[in-house]
Amino acid sequence: MYELFQAVLNSEEKTVLRQLIDILSASAKRYFLRNEILQIFADYCQQWQKPAYFYHSSSVGKIIHYTHEIILDNECSWFVVRPRIASQEVWQLTADFHSFEQRTPQALLDVSDRLVNRYQDRILEIDLHPFYQDSPRIDDPRNIGQGLGFLNRYLSSQLLTDPQHWLELLYLALDKISYEGIELLIGDRITSGIQLAKQIKLAIKFLSQQPPDEPYEKFHSQLQKLGFEPGWGNTVRRVRETLELFDRLIYSPEPAILETFVARVPAVFRIVLISIHGWVGQEDVLGRDETFGQVIYVLEQARSLDKKLHEEIKLAGLDFLGIKPHVIILTRLIPNCEGTCCNLRLEKVEDTQNTWILRVPFAEFNPEITNNWISKFEIWPYLETFAADAQKELLTQFQGKPNLIIGNYSDGNLVAFLLSHSLKVTQCNIAHSLEKPKYLFSNLYWQDLEEKYHFSAQFTADLISMNAADFIITSSYQEIVGTPDTIGQYESYKWFTMPQLYHVVDGIDLFSPKFNFVPPGVNENIFFPYSQKLHREPQLSTQIHELLFSREHPQIFGYLDNLQKRPIFAIATFTSIKNLTGLVECFGKNQALQERCNLILLASKLHSDEATNPEEAGEIKKLHEIINQYQLHGKIRWLAMRLPSRDLGEAYRVIADCEGIYVQFARFESFGRCILEAMISGLPTFATEFGGSLEIIENQEDGFNINPTDLEGTANKILDFLEKCELHPQHWQEVSEWMTQRIHHRYTWHSHTNQLLLLTKIFSFWNFIAPENNEARDRYMETLFHLIYKPRAEKILEKHLSGHRA
Repeated sequence: MYELFQAVLNSEEKTVLRQLIDILSASAKRYFLRNEILQIFADYCQQWQKPAYFYHSSSVGKIIHYTHEIILDNECSWFVVRPRIASQEVWQLTADFHSFEQRTPQALLDVSDRLVNRYQDRILEIDLHPFYQDSPRIDDPRNIGQGLGFLNRYLSSQLLTDPQHWLELLYLALDKISYEGIELLIGDRITSGIQLAKQIKLAIKFLSQQPPDEPYEKFHSQLQKLGFEPGWGNTVRRVRETLELFDRLIYSPEPAILETFVARVPAVFRIVLISIHGWVGQEDVLGRDETFGQVIYVLEQARSLDKKLHEEIKLAGLDFLGIKPHVIILTRLIPNCEGTCCNLRLEKVEDTQNTWILRVPFAEFNPEITNNWISKFEIWPYLETFAADAQKELLTQFQGKPNLIIGNYSDGNLVAFLLSHSLKVTQCNIAHSLEKPKYLFSNLYWQDLEEKYHFSAQFTADLISMNAADFIITSSYQEIVGTPDTIGQYESYKWFTMPQLYHVVDGIDLFSPKFNFVPPGVNENIFFPYSQKLHREPQLSTQIHELLFSREHPQIFGYLDNLQKRPIFAIATFTSIKNLTGLVECFGKNQALQERCNLILLASKLHSDEATNPEEAGEIKKLHEIINQYQLHGKIRWLAMRLPSRDLGEAYRVIADCEGIYVQFARFESFGRCILEAMISGLPTFATEFGGSLEIIENQEDGFNINPTDLEGTANKILDFLEKCELHPQHWQEVSEWMTQRIHHRYTWHSHTNQLLLLTKIFSFWNFIAPENNEARDRYMETLFHLIYKPRAEKILEKHLSGHRA
């Protein structure tokens, strides 16, 4: 960047830069974000009639496009530039425009603080860099999120470099694997890695003389004499293959061999999935609006893990020992459950062999609060005692410790930290959605937002759990580090300030192998292509068609004048982020779209008095106003209901029967479960370009990624697609088939679960061979928990209790 800055300062473009800073200074603002900066520069180029290339290709143009923030401070100008993905730099332009100087994040955070508090005392600095500096790191930003592959390559190279040392470590790691006191894999007769290598040769020789399909029970005693306990396989063929993999790993270590061998190691039997703040149940519950997608994710993940673990145990030859996997979804018990089953302590998960929902109540600081549902923004005071109570319940249910604890969302991840730290168990984090990047300036002006959102507790919890986690799985690459134009969700925690609370000068290592891109799947028993007529129920199809297009119902608003128009279908909750009102306004402003299409919305509520918070009420009211403003009666139907999963799957297919389209219009979407469901059902899908859908759709020339802030541009993209469908009758079917196949091949729970279990085993081994940094890291996280998080959570509790006393 230095050369680029110098090129500007040493040329006529210096005048342009000065004029731009003058324009910024003329406003009352002192803090500018990327979109504002780009718009101001575009307006400047137009006003001064700069040639087209100047906007993108001039030196000052390049600087502006790399710049994500500008802060004006005492005549100096601060630039946060991002020349590459996952690489942010701070530069200060002196008041006389004489030079650019690179500065530290600390200096920038001090300047940011002064925007809020003119007089800033010394403040706590949080720096996690020391805990990552001696660990292996990914070099190429393009490989961020592929930690499993990186560690496989790293461990294979270590085996090759120092085979004897690493053979002993492998031996020790395998030797400690057991189940309820039952030795697995290696017995007492083998006492070293060198002996293990020799015994493997003898075992392979013995097995080569046996019938390949001989079941393990018939030859296990011979293997035990050689020092091998159960777990290598269920037949002669399977045991021999596994031992040969290990033999090859010793003498010619390769990443693919290591991964294949580790996948066969029976090391995971008990798993906890934590999802706390919503109504967590099954078909009749499935969370509130804010947790609906998360609950479905956790249930489907649990079902897939249950199936996969049973398969692994059978293939490992352990079922004859009576070993059974056990999966628990840990959530809170809600006594005032409003007719749901959320007051049941234990509930079996349907379509599983041994997966359960375990509900643990919050401690009764005040029953009027803890007996009821509590918003995700208010839940923080109750998590520490919940974790302690849950630990006792889990140990009782499992009759032992779990092998893996998976947190979901900020609250679940914090509890995962507390449990895994106490039990010394591998911890996995799944954010689903980090709130910090969703709310502009939420960290800078946290004090103004504290009463409503309590971000001080949440952002601290995020820092603790994401750094304490052994590994983090994300649904997309951009969730970690964004795109060339946007900062990733995790990247936003790299450095930031919370004035008068703390500075984060290095909050997370984006290049750590702990980050792993493991997208979720979709339940293909429920969501499958419209073209699979034999799997569909004609009666259900008729019912859903009537519901979507014509049936009168108290919770359905609107009617359709012309049922022959192509339907546009959308599903969303009422938040400004989900932006359902933006889609209706886009439709209302475009007459051509109205002439060709009907708009069908599936949302959960119809009237503002049904809302659970002011934002939701405002969005509902706004939607009614837009419908009236653009006179959309006869062109729109609004179904204010939540359909059971079976009916929802058919709803997508019914829209596809009519050669409709699906539109996801969120201002930001971390991933987008509905996008998967719509695409696999065969619906051509348009989705926001801000978030994970960029990777789901992999934008083709038709342009299915849309900018929800550009209503005209979005309408034109949809109209372009419709025109292609009219000119080429097969175009709709071709796009439909492409989208179906993309989800079917890339987004499956089978693949997700395989990767998740592989990660668990690899990182458990990694923690076994390199535990020293983890211990220091965990002590640091515990300090942050007691020094910052607990006092913030206690303030929320005081507010709750005083509010009820009043």
